[in-house]
Amino acid sequence: MSSLPTFVGLDYHQDLVQVCVLDSEGRTLANRSVRNEADLIARFALQHGTPQRVAIEACCGAADLAEELVTHRNLPVQLAHPGYVARMKRSPDKTDLADAQLLADLARVNYLPSVWLAPEATRQLRRLVRHRAQLVRRRRDVKLRIRGLLRENRVPSPGGTPWTKKWLTWLQETDDLAPSDRWLVEDHLEELTSLGRRIRAVEAKIRHTVEDDPVVAKLLTMPGVGLVTAVTLRAEIGRFDRFTRGKQLARFCGVTPRNASSGQRQADAGLIKAGNPDLRTVLIELGHRLIRQTSGPWTKLATGMLSRGKPKNVVVAAVANRWVRWLHHELRRETPQADRVLEQAV
Repeated sequence: MSSLPTFVGLDYHQDLVQVCVLDSEGRTLANRSVRNEADLIARFALQHGTPQRVAIEACCGAADLAEELVTHRNLPVQLAHPGYVARMKRSPDKTDLADAQLLADLARVNYLPSVWLAPEATRQLRRLVRHRAQLVRRRRDVKLRIRGLLRENRVPSPGGTPWTKKWLTWLQETDDLAPSDRWLVEDHLEELTSLGRRIRAVEAKIRHTVEDDPVVAKLLTMPGVGLVTAVTLRAEIGRFDRFTRGKQLARFCGVTPRNASSGQRQADAGLIKAGNPDLRTVLIELGHRLIRQTSGPWTKLATGMLSRGKPKNVVVAAVANRWVRWLHHELRRETPQADRVLEQAV
C-alpha cells in the first residue's frame, strides 16, 4: 500500500459502487466500478494510497456500508448530504463516474456537506419508529375512505365522537349504505382492525427495545411527552451532544422560522422546509399539549404571545422551538452512555 495521501468518492448502488480516487492535487488515480462489498472497495481504494477522507452520498444502504468501512477497515468515511451535493454538480449530465469524482473532489477540498453517520442500533430504532408512523398513516387513510363512502351515500352522522365503540357499532348496523358500499365498509373495518393490532405490536417491540435507555426514560418524565414522542426524538436525533447549540437542534427538527427578508423588508415565511416530517409532527403535537397545561413556563410563554395577538399556530411552533432548545441543554451530556445501552438492547 502506498503512503500517498488520497481522497475517495463512492457513488453507491445496490450491486456496484463507483469508486473514484484523487490525489492531493485533484488528479484522478482511478475511477471504476467495484462490487458492493466493503472488503473489495477498501482494497481498491488502498491500492492507490492512504485515504485521508472517504465520501459517500447518504442513501438507502449507504450508512451500512459506511459503518462497515469505518469499523472493519478503519477508513475515515463521511456521509454526504444528497440535496446539497446535487446542487453542486457542474454538469447537466448525470453519470456514476462524474458523481464519484465530485464526491472525491469535495472530500479533497474539505467542502463536503456531511451528515451524521448514525450507529446501527439507532438506525434499527429509526426503522421501527418509521414503520409505526407508516402504519398510522395507512390507518388514517382507511378512515378517510370510510368517511368518503358515508358522504357518497349521504348518510347523516349519528353525532358523538367518531371511531368510538358506539360510533363503530352504528356504522356496522346502519342500513343507509348501498350493498356494494356496505361490503367496502366491512372490508375497510377489517383492515382497520388489522392495522390497530399491528400498531400495538410494533409499539410493544419499541417499548421493549428502549426499556433500559436512560434518554428515553428521562424524556418520559417530562410533562406532555409520551412513548411515541420520546422514541421519535431518540431515533431521529440520536445523539443530542452532536449539536453545539439548542438553536442548531431546533433547526434540525424543522421548528425554526424561515427568514424571508430582502432589502428593507423583514419577514418570516413559516417554518423551514427541513427535517424529518414525523419528528416535526410530534413536536408540534407536543406544543399543543404544553400550552394546554394549567401552569408552567410553556403555558406562560403561550399566554403572553396570545395576549399580544399572535396566531395560535405561531404560538404552538414557538413553544415547540423553545422546548427543543431547552431539551438540548438537558440531554446533551447523557447520550454517550445511552448509545451503549441501546446497542446492547438491539
